[in-house]
Amino acid sequence: MSTDTPRIRRADPINRPQVRNPFQALRSTSKWIFLGIGLIAALIPFIWMISGSFRSEADLFGSPSSLFPTSVTLHGYIGIWQQLPFLRLVLNSFVFAGVTTAATLLFDSMCAYVLSRMHFRGRTIAFWLVLVTLMVPFQVTLIPVFIELFHFGWLNTYQGLIIPRATSAFGIFLFRQFFMSIPAELDEAARIDGASHWRIYWQVILPLAKPAIATVAILNFMNLWNDLLWPLVVTTSPDMLTLPAGLTLFGGQHITDHAVLLAGATISLLPIAIGFFFAQKYFVAGVATTGLK
Repeated sequence: MSTDTPRIRRADPINRPQVRNPFQALRSTSKWIFLGIGLIAALIPFIWMISGSFRSEADLFGSPSSLFPTSVTLHGYIGIWQQLPFLRLVLNSFVFAGVTTAATLLFDSMCAYVLSRMHFRGRTIAFWLVLVTLMVPFQVTLIPVFIELFHFGWLNTYQGLIIPRATSAFGIFLFRQFFMSIPAELDEAARIDGASHWRIYWQVILPLAKPAIATVAILNFMNLWNDLLWPLVVTTSPDMLTLPAGLTLFGGQHITDHAVLLAGATISLLPIAIGFFFAQKYFVAGVATTGLK
C-alpha cells in the first residue's frame, strides 16, 4: 500500500492572469489624454495657417477663428508670385541656409575631432571656452560684427550672410559628445595602418557619425532658414533678402494681403518638413546617443 501523499500543484505564475492596478490604468490613460491635447494645441496654428493660405481676404476677416475655408481659392499662392520676388527670396534662403549649414558641418566636426580625439595641453580649457560662448546672446555681438562687415564691404553680399554664421558652439558640442562615444581602438587600428589624423577623421569618424551629422544639419538648417534678424541687419537690397525677411517687409506695408503672407509661410515650411522626413531616423538616433559620454 502506497504511503505517498498527493502533491499540490501550484499555478504557473507565467500563465496566471495579471490584475491591472486601476491607478496604473488611470495614469496611462491620463498620459495619452495630455499628449493628445498637446498635439492638438501644437497642430492648430499650422492647420489655421495652411487653411488661411487657401482663403480669401473676406473669408479671413469674416470668420478668423474658423479652421477651414468656406470656399477654396488660390489667390494667396498666385499673389505671392505677383506681389513679391518670391523666386529670388527662396533662392537667397537656400544659398544662405544650405551653404552655411555645409560650412558648419565641416568646421564644427573638425573642431570637435580635435577636442575629442587629439590630446594636447589645454584641451579641456578650450572646450569650456567654446561652451562659454553659448551663454553670450547673439544680439550682443551683432553690432561689432556689422561694423566689421561694413569695413570689409560685405554688406548685401552672400559672404556677409554666410561667413559670420559658418560655425556654432552648439554644433561643436554635439559633435564632440558623439565622437567621445566612438571607441578609441578604431583610431589606434587606423594609425597602425599608417593613417593620418585627416584620414581618420574623414574615413573612420565621419562615416560613423551620420546621426550627429543629421542632427546638426537639421537644427542648423531650420534655424538659418527661419532666421529673421541677421538677414535684416546685413542686407538692405531687396535682391539679397531671404524669405522670412521678405515676408516681414511685405507684411509691414500699409496694405497687407494676409492670404499671400500665409501662403509664403506655408511654402517656407516645406523644405524643413521634407528634410526632417528623410533624416528623421538619423536625427532621433543622434539625439538619443549624443549624451552618452
